Amino acid sequence: MPELFVGIDVAKDRSSAQGIDRNGKGQFSLTFTMDAEGFMQLWKAITAHSKDLTEVMAAVESTACYHINLYSFLTAKGVSTVVINPLLIANFTKLSLRKTKTDAKDAMSIAQFLLVHRESISQLSLSQELQDFRDIARERESVGNLLTAHKVEIKRLLQSTFPELERIGNLATKVMQDFILEFPSARLVKTAKPKAIQKALQRKGVETRLTYTAEDLIRAAKQSVATISPAKELILQGKVRTLQHLQERYEGLTKILTEYCKASMMEDFEIMTSIDGINKRTATTFLAEIGCIGNYATHKKLIAFAGIDPTVYQSGKFEGKSRISKRGNRHLRRVIWLMTVNVIQHNNTFRTYFTRKKNEGQPFKKAVFATAHKLLRMIFAMLSHRTMYREACR
Repeated sequence: MPELFVGIDVAKDRSSAQGIDRNGKGQFSLTFTMDAEGFMQLWKAITAHSKDLTEVMAAVESTACYHINLYSFLTAKGVSTVVINPLLIANFTKLSLRKTKTDAKDAMSIAQFLLVHRESISQLSLSQELQDFRDIARERESVGNLLTAHKVEIKRLLQSTFPELERIGNLATKVMQDFILEFPSARLVKTAKPKAIQKALQRKGVETRLTYTAEDLIRAAKQSVATISPAKELILQGKVRTLQHLQERYEGLTKILTEYCKASMMEDFEIMTSIDGINKRTATTFLAEIGCIGNYATHKKLIAFAGIDPTVYQSGKFEGKSRISKRGNRHLRRVIWLMTVNVIQHNNTFRTYFTRKKNEGQPFKKAVFATAHKLLRMIFAMLSHRTMYREACR
């Protein structure tokens, strides 16, 4: 059992730390700057009260990006450190009747929470390697959101410059994107020579079999109701270039994540992708967010960590609607939704379960989350027992 518990209230410029022993008695109190000098002050305070780092446990609240450097510093020094959801600390603090709030008090609350819940949260610490893995997964998620936003913007601009184009070809293909770069409007298509249009559709290295011809594009341009706007044409070309850059970035991050999984979590990766509907993109993000499955005692802990556990509002004879808590990891919750929707489309077992829930009168979202619960129960069992879906469940 640890002998020293360190709670740290992190801020951008200055943070507070409180150290207590296993009996809850204060050992040290410190305010330090968030730089190398401040980190060393904290390190000296910790080592002055414990020579054995295996007997030290530290905790910081998750505070956007401000806790990351300190967390990395402590873990590199060999201190077992966990990042705690601020909501847990806030609820823990409410147990006290006193309303006093200072940085030192907050740090003490974190230390006391760590002491009381040391057994249940001792497995929450992440290695730097896993933290990097998670950071890359979240960067890919951010790039994916930008991709979606740019696709919407491109479609909006095309509604002005060439609205008929979306009905002719798939805007997601490289051929169509390159075509828009050269001819971002119906006006430019109408004034171009047919050979130039044909050449734009025959890019080197692209072997896509098109469902439309240059004649189709020219005919649509001549009948188009598009607005003539050179400014929108220019903006559209810029949006397409940015979209292509983001697509390259997204694919590069996906490759990195897949290679990491195959190098260090190969079996977990294969177990996840053995379920029809879970691809390498969702599997890598899911594994990056949950870490080791051994961190969760039961499937209910995993469901709660994702924030899709049900909440019930009931008092006396009144019983409100049941909703998901949304108190867990929002990144994990998002990928679970994507996985579940895909699994419903490609997996007969889960499609049947989803259909049954719909027939019972559940709305679409509630039926999806009910299916997500079933999916997480199965994933938890498969990862815990190291079994493949095709081998164990068919």
